[in-house]
Amino acid sequence: MSPRQDRQPVVTGIGVVAPNGVGTDAFWKSTREGISVLDHITRDGCDHMPVRVAGEVRGFDPESLVEERYLVQTDRFTHFAMAAADMALADARITSGDYSESPFAVGVVTAAGSGGGEFGQRELQRLWGQGSRYVGPYQSIAWFYAASTGQISIRGGFKGPCGVVASDEAGGLDALAHAARAIGRGTDAVVIGAAEAPLAPYSLVCQLGYRELSTSEDPERAYRPFTSGASGFVPAEGGAMLVVEEESAARRRGATVRALVAGHAATFTGASRWEESREGLAQAIRGALAEARCAPEEVDVVFADALGIPDADRAEALALADALGTHGRRVPVTAPKTGTGRAYCGAPVLDTAAAVLALEDGVVPPTPNVFDVCHELDVVTGRPRPAELRTALVLSRGLMGSNAALVLRHGADTR
Repeated sequence: MSPRQDRQPVVTGIGVVAPNGVGTDAFWKSTREGISVLDHITRDGCDHMPVRVAGEVRGFDPESLVEERYLVQTDRFTHFAMAAADMALADARITSGDYSESPFAVGVVTAAGSGGGEFGQRELQRLWGQGSRYVGPYQSIAWFYAASTGQISIRGGFKGPCGVVASDEAGGLDALAHAARAIGRGTDAVVIGAAEAPLAPYSLVCQLGYRELSTSEDPERAYRPFTSGASGFVPAEGGAMLVVEEESAARRRGATVRALVAGHAATFTGASRWEESREGLAQAIRGALAEARCAPEEVDVVFADALGIPDADRAEALALADALGTHGRRVPVTAPKTGTGRAYCGAPVLDTAAAVLALEDGVVPPTPNVFDVCHELDVVTGRPRPAELRTALVLSRGLMGSNAALVLRHGADTR
């Protein structure tokens, strides 16, 4: 069944757990001012790794945000997701009674690229160090990619369409597309997002095969896309959750419509084939704009993928020119993640949250640690740039070859 065109998906709630802030206000204040929080990795067991710099979530107290019975069952990536989901629901002003009589009207969709590596590592250490009797029963579920979706739905009593996008980084945007299509098929609300916790030793070892990973020891130079000094990206933990609702249902209950989810498209061009990603990303942009019924010149800001590999950066710049024409060289481009690191599937959802907030505030946040741009792009650097923003384009590419584009409209725009 095709989604009904009269059911418009809108963002009504945002929750964030990020390296530059726990909570949407803290995240946006830091993002808006272009504050970089990249630093040397401090997690136990990581000091001998060739990856030296990352974006760590600090000041996060899971015990104050998640009930004990859920904490013992879940990994750090699910703690992030549950806390962010609570924040998003509170921001949307959804209470337990709003959907108590219609729990099947609310679904949950998350994306995950790494799963619960820290929990799995701990239990495997117990297996080999103490024996099988010391391995907890939750080892069978806590590492699983779908754990966050399951726990959020159980905890909230949400029985509508649920799913997980087990993918590379672009899966964060694909999860939003799943939510939008669920709205089109009759679901009233979807809690959607992604959070990752890839900084445990086992998880970091799994990432060492990525040639795109930066091994620089200087936090100010480790992640500098679109510059001559680009040498890869740095990993990060954290992510964001959003509440996406059907517009008329949201307005009936008095919710604030923060942004319209207008269009999405995705393509696949193969792992690390960055030159080929030019065509794939351009096609995703065209598809998202077509679904949004948006002309290229209507795009007011681009939240770039910004991988930090010269070939990939060049391909992204050319893809914008291919899809947007000469406007692709004039439109403001930003990549706030250069100040926090790339949280894999969580990264594009954080960009989406930042895009919604940018549309609301009328300001383009800068790209931290980037100054000497060497591509034909209007990358916003140094300071935030005030602008009249109605339409935002969010881009993401995954290391395994996925490309995705998302178009958001200002919450007051009902076009």
